[in-house]
Amino acid sequence: MTETNAYRRGVGVMLLNAERNVWVGRRIDRTDEAWQMPQGGIDPGEEPWATALRELEEETGIPPHLVERIADHPERLRYDLPADLAPRLWGGKWKGQEQDWFLCRFLGRESDIDIATTHPEFDAWKWVEPSALPDLIVPFKRDLYRCLVEQFREHIDLPLP
Repeated sequence: MTETNAYRRGVGVMLLNAERNVWVGRRIDRTDEAWQMPQGGIDPGEEPWATALRELEEETGIPPHLVERIADHPERLRYDLPADLAPRLWGGKWKGQEQDWFLCRFLGRESDIDIATTHPEFDAWKWVEPSALPDLIVPFKRDLYRCLVEQFREHIDLPLP
């Protein structure tokens, strides 16, 4: 196995509202306060942007027409799973994820968000300041979230229409 295919390919979405806050959901499968932005794995033959829209809708109920793509992270970001978690996730096949990340604007209303999806991943959601993201995520993803906030800062700070 090469270093690249030791990682599950995936995507993530940093979704901004009109106040420039970021959508996060609280993981349904954790007992601690583990919040995260929407993310998920790329299906065979699927393009990253299409995956991002699919995952966002599957996890939040937000349809693609209520999402505007603002920016893409210029490189794929990786995180490693902790040694105790790696054998239990994804059948122990990968040591972490390598993800394409997209910064997007939410064009809808809060009533357009519905986390009671077919296969729910979150039991609560909220909008947070971008700088708060690293403190909300599980420790092994904090560096990735810091990188996202830094990379997308110039876009986050721009006035939204």
